[in-house]
Order: sequence, then structure tokens, then C-alpha cells
Amino acid sequence: MTDQLICGIDIGSSKIATIVGIKSGEIDELKIIGFNTTVARGIRKGLIVDIKEVTDAVEDSVEKAERMAGHKIDHAFVTVGGPHISSLNSHGIVAVSNPQGEISEEDVERVIEAARAISLSTTRQIIEAIPRDYIVDGQPGIKSPVGMSGVRLEVETHIITASSTNLKNIDRVLDDLGIENRGFVFSGLASAEAVLTNTEKELGVVLVDIGGGKIDTAIYADGALSYSSSIPIGARHITNDIAVGLRVSLDSAEKIKLYLSKNLNSSKKKTPQINLNELNLPENVTEVSLKTLVDGIIAPRLEEIFKLIFEEIEKSNFGQQVPAGLVITGGGALTVGMLETGKRVVGLPIRIGIPDKVTGLVDETTDPQYSSTSGLLLYGLKNIMTDEGAGFKNFGRVLKDFKLGNTFGNLKNFFKQFIP
Repeated sequence: MTDQLICGIDIGSSKIATIVGIKSGEIDELKIIGFNTTVARGIRKGLIVDIKEVTDAVEDSVEKAERMAGHKIDHAFVTVGGPHISSLNSHGIVAVSNPQGEISEEDVERVIEAARAISLSTTRQIIEAIPRDYIVDGQPGIKSPVGMSGVRLEVETHIITASSTNLKNIDRVLDDLGIENRGFVFSGLASAEAVLTNTEKELGVVLVDIGGGKIDTAIYADGALSYSSSIPIGARHITNDIAVGLRVSLDSAEKIKLYLSKNLNSSKKKTPQINLNELNLPENVTEVSLKTLVDGIIAPRLEEIFKLIFEEIEKSNFGQQVPAGLVITGGGALTVGMLETGKRVVGLPIRIGIPDKVTGLVDETTDPQYSSTSGLLLYGLKNIMTDEGAGFKNFGRVLKDFKLGNTFGNLKNFFKQFIP
């Protein structure tokens, strides 16, 4: 079995990260062999607002990751997030096709397709349909029905939809760079793959990915993703508050925020005054009161963030099914006072999620801000394994999707599916 290359591009509000992983044929292990992160341009709250700037930033990040990995990136999984994300739970039902009543892969595919048949606006597109629970002849709680006996198969699915305009814009960026899009992945789902344990998913947990301009949430109940949403507020709002409160530039405010996150979280002893001399800020701010900065500026914004997260949990109707509490990840997760404020506002256990499920070049990626980036590799690995197990099951779908428009391109892509 040959080595498999899995690539991911994490398009966020504050950074664009490209990651290249390899799955060795001999060992079932995923290794990072290339990584790069670049400052995001042309993106606001997860939406593309300037396609040329985004293309340049993605190209820059991809080229550097290719150089490190020593491989050309011609395909990738891509994250999407932001307020244009919405989700719903849907039910599908089919009759088992085998006269002996044995449930096959095709039956499972048909029932998921039945659940996907929902009325959707032309501006929305389904990016994910995840089975939550299968029901065979009225018996619920079945995780994998293939091979079981039954005459009626039902499924409860979680469907995530996104703005088709934004997805088309991302596709255009990738097309310009000659990269094949292997699939859109909701940022919250990618982060969950990287930081959540199976026990937390089974118990019920809320994954909160705090990015620069948005917060993606994913709620797991009974081991399955059951609610996804995005809040249009992020860590950049904390930076803005520091800039206004201390009358400094946004760049200086970001430096102060990162300095606090690094030094106050690691030191046990808290001093009343914080010395900022080593930051060499152009505004000549050398000292600031801890109480003013943390209690007066940062804490109120964190309180507002957690109130919005709490509202999302209430809105999901899964509030009573998340005893494992909250797992906070993303670039804003290490903000000073995060855990204390969260426990006070939400009243649930909270921990910081760090992506540590992959090996290789992990010095840079073992950080909450790269949870969704690492999660893309784990998501890709899971889907490659599924496709391998499925063999030729996609044959029918390929034929169904085969259109006569770009005939030569379609023929080429059609035959490419069967070349090892």
C-alpha cells in the first residue's frame, strides 16, 4: 500500500494556514510534513470580500507549505465558517432493497440521500450530512446498520449548510491555483476532530472555536454532531477594546493581548502593574494596571462572548445533554481570564483544547489556533478510509453527476476516479 498525501487549507478571518500530511502504508499514523501560516487578507467574518487578495494569500501559503513538504499540492480539503453557516436535523426513511432483508452500503447511502432531500433556498448549499443515529424496523440507537437484518431503515442526520456564493468564491480561488477541492469542512467540525475525545462526544460536549472574526460552535450529544452554528464576533473584538481603552493602535493592542495571554496564563503570581517595556510600543506605553486591563477591558467582552455562546446552547435544545461542558479552542482560546469568566457565565466545566492527535512537524501546530488546520488532516484521513472501504460504490453517483457541458474535462475526471 502506497503512502497517501492529505492536504488542508484553513481559510480563516485572521490567518490562512496550509497543512500537508502523509499516511504511511505500513503504519496507521498521520504525519505532518509541511505547514505554513500567512496573515489573511480579503476575508471578514469568514466571508470573502476581496477575491484577488485571498487568492494571493492562499498562493503564498500553499507555495511555502509545498516547499517544506517537498510535494506539489494539487488537492485539498478546505474549512468554511462564519455567520453564513446554519444547520438542521433531518430524518430519512427507505425500504431495504435486499429480499433477504440484509442492509447493504447502498441502502445506507439511499437513506442518507433521502434525509438530504430538504427544501433549501437557491442561495444555500449542503456541505455536510452526518448520520446521528440509525433506526432499523423501529429499533433506535444503531451506529452501523450494514449487515444487519431489517425491512425498513431510517436515519437521523445532522445537515450543515453554507452560502453557495461564498463556496463558489472559494472554489474560484482554488481553481485559479490549480487545486482540486476535495470537500468543504465546517471549521467547528474540523476543530472537534482535532481536540475532542470520544468520551466527551459520548457524554455530550460543546466545542467552541474562537477565531479572529467569528466563533464556530459544534454541539455533540450521544456521540454525534447534533448542532452547528457560528457567531459573528471573535478575538479581534477583544483587540479593538484594548486599542480603545488604552488609546493605542490595533497592532499595539494585539501585541499587548498576546503578551498577556503568554505571561499571565503561565505565571502563578499576578502583579498589580504589568511592565510592557519589552514590547517597545510606538505609543510609549510602558506600564499598565492589571485591574484596568483584565477586569475593566477584557473581562466584559469575554462575558459578552460567553453569554452569546450560552444563548446558542439554549437555542440548540441540547443544553441538558452536555455534561462534559465546553472545550475552548481557536486563536482566542488563550486570552487571559477565559476559563474563569466562562465557568462563571455558563456554569459548566471548561477546558482549553489543544490539537495533539497528529505526529511529525508539530512544533508550530500544537497550539489552539491550529485546531481546525490539524482537524482537516484527521477529517481527510477518515474520509479516505471510508472511500477505500466503499470500493466502487461511488460509481452510480459519478454517472449521475456526469454532465455533457465540459465533456472532455468530465471524461478525464471520470476516468481519474478509477486510476490508483
